[in-house]
Amino acid sequence: MSLTGKRIIVTGAASGIGQQSAKILQEQGAVIAGFDRNEPPAYVDEYIHVDFTDPASINNAVDNFSGSADALCNIAGVPPTAPVVTVVTVNFIGLRYFTERIIGRINDGGSIVNMASLAGVGWPQAVADISRFIESADFENAGALCEEMNIEGARSYFFSKEVLVVWTMQNWNTWRDRGIRVNAVSPGPVATPILGDFLETLGPRAEEDMGVMGRAGTPEEIAPLVAFLCSDESSWINGANISIDGGMSAHVMKQIHDF
Repeated sequence: MSLTGKRIIVTGAASGIGQQSAKILQEQGAVIAGFDRNEPPAYVDEYIHVDFTDPASINNAVDNFSGSADALCNIAGVPPTAPVVTVVTVNFIGLRYFTERIIGRINDGGSIVNMASLAGVGWPQAVADISRFIESADFENAGALCEEMNIEGARSYFFSKEVLVVWTMQNWNTWRDRGIRVNAVSPGPVATPILGDFLETLGPRAEEDMGVMGRAGTPEEIAPLVAFLCSDESSWINGANISIDGGMSAHVMKQIHDF
């Protein structure tokens, strides 16, 4: 697999899965434009500051990005220790707004990779709220909507990832006339700087999840899938939500469906 000659946007490139994805993409020959609130210490050829809670910041970041890109990796995200509004805004509303603002700069035949999560596995049980949120949520009303739907505490993270999974599937053919694919990647617990936030918030549940698999995953194990979905070799993968969790999603399905 080679990404030589491709220019790829990576959000959240300053740390964790975003940083490791930028690293492997760059090693495969891609030119990396890193969008983040913090400047990445390495692995980017161009850095553009952005705050995904602020539409003005997103607009400015898009305006400061010149030329076009062959892929967009939406990896920036915040853990459930952040305020509810911040979680749903960064993990979905800002992500969607950024994607819609920059889609005109994505080359025909391009790829969009959304970083979802095993936390989004429960989306089938929340379709009504998810559909309402996708249709109605914006930067101004996110807090009110979450209050109305009783989205509070750690639930905000799970919900934001459920929404992202569904939005990915909804848009599998939105840009089909331009050959642009959109997929989601759903890791289980990963040893990144925010893993401690998940353990703090989810407590025994997170410990139990890692206990089933024996350990957390690593960014080095997630990033190659991101790179593959940016490549021409993955051209027939579209609208998919791909689990990469050491088998945890299979364990969850076995529990839910008792097989």
